[in-house]
Amino acid sequence: MSSFSSQKITLTALFLALGIIVPFLFHQFALVGRIFLPMHIPVFLAGIFVGPLSGIVVGILSPIISFFLTGMPPAYAVPLMAMELPIYGLCIGLLIRIKRLPLILALVISMILGRFGFATGLLILGQFLNMPYGFSTFLKVTFIAGLPGIIIQLILIPLLVKGISWATKPSS
Repeated sequence: MSSFSSQKITLTALFLALGIIVPFLFHQFALVGRIFLPMHIPVFLAGIFVGPLSGIVVGILSPIISFFLTGMPPAYAVPLMAMELPIYGLCIGLLIRIKRLPLILALVISMILGRFGFATGLLILGQFLNMPYGFSTFLKVTFIAGLPGIIIQLILIPLLVKGISWATKPSS
């Protein structure tokens, strides 16, 4: 399979669509995206099933397209998420495919690196807005606020990977 096969493009488009639809549904039921992190799940799945490039594409485009179509995430969060989510997609894709790490370990490492990306973006934004907080405060805010979503991801993503892998396995 070439690196830009029609199957990879189609799956990337599917995960991109999910990256817009899943958060939209969360907001319809008044579930706060900043806490449950629904946009992250399709990005991780794109990195796992299609590869790091797909994870990057879905990670960058999901918040941007979602903002223009649904108004969510809020405008201030779009650049932050466009920094954070591609890190998730890239890292999980590389750690699963190249380093062959166990899924849970790859998820945890990717989540930490992505949240550092978000915290760094928040710190940079904070400098422009003269916010009196240091990097450690930004790290606490990004990790603590998203803790329920992180827990959900650590449970749900392995279940989804197992279920999707089982459902797409060719029958003998």
